[in-house]
Amino acid sequence: MTDKLFQLTTEARNQQTQNLDQLPTEQILKIMNDEDKKVAFAVEEALPQVAKAVELVANALQNGGRLFYFGAGTSGRLGILDAVECPPTFGTAPELVQGVIAGGSSALLEAIEGAEDLPELGRQDVHKYGVSGKDVVLGIAASGRTPYVIGALAEAKERGAKTISLSCNPQAKVSEGVDVAIHVVVGPEVVTGSTRLKAATAQKMVLNMISTVSMIRLGKVYGNLMVNVQATNQKLRERVKRIVMEATGISYAEAERLAEQAGGDARVAILMQKTGLPRAQAVELLTRHGGRIRDAIESENKNR
Repeated sequence: MTDKLFQLTTEARNQQTQNLDQLPTEQILKIMNDEDKKVAFAVEEALPQVAKAVELVANALQNGGRLFYFGAGTSGRLGILDAVECPPTFGTAPELVQGVIAGGSSALLEAIEGAEDLPELGRQDVHKYGVSGKDVVLGIAASGRTPYVIGALAEAKERGAKTISLSCNPQAKVSEGVDVAIHVVVGPEVVTGSTRLKAATAQKMVLNMISTVSMIRLGKVYGNLMVNVQATNQKLRERVKRIVMEATGISYAEAERLAEQAGGDARVAILMQKTGLPRAQAVELLTRHGGRIRDAIESENKNR
């Protein structure tokens, strides 16, 4: 695989930045900004594949499965970043979306580059995390050739899990045999081979899309309000009140009262306001509809 490394788009030399070290600071920043502007357009080209990935993930989560991100280095850290944001944003259990990085948790703070070269380590981690046929495994590799990720995807497929690849090269080894292959080709980096730049930005954007839209499909967003947000600090407690105000049109004081009665749960507070139900009945109604607040409101209104 080494002899083909420099054939990769992500390893090519950017013709616009060959004299980078001789340029003034502001010009370097302008070049970086111009290159970053290309990322969103590259992601746009991949939207049909991203949509297929969302459908796989949402279906799995709806039916008792989990989403796993497997990656090495920057790619692995991005997967973990997206995973750990799901519980506070969408009120999910920590095990629903999980990020796994080659080399384990210590690789978050210190680069363990050799770990990515071992496909068997990827297989071992899939076994360690108990991946099953109900789950989805998304392998992230900017180069598209990371052995650890290839091993993880192969093991996941053998276990019957759905598999998705995310890479930044048009021809990617990690894409072979997966259910959905996402290629976001952002071109050569400003600093040659530094995929923590455009490639990482593209990966972050796609992961944002997959997790966010999957959660929307699961009913964890009402309108464009993140009603499942967990009120675990002062800022988020204020956000809950604001969400209740936006969803119902009531005053701050009334939203504060309802949020307190609802135990800080924006969904319950909104249901109480829109249906007139007391907290216990609002909670029961929400539970009956799988946490989908819009379905709960429409059901209660039909029964009146």
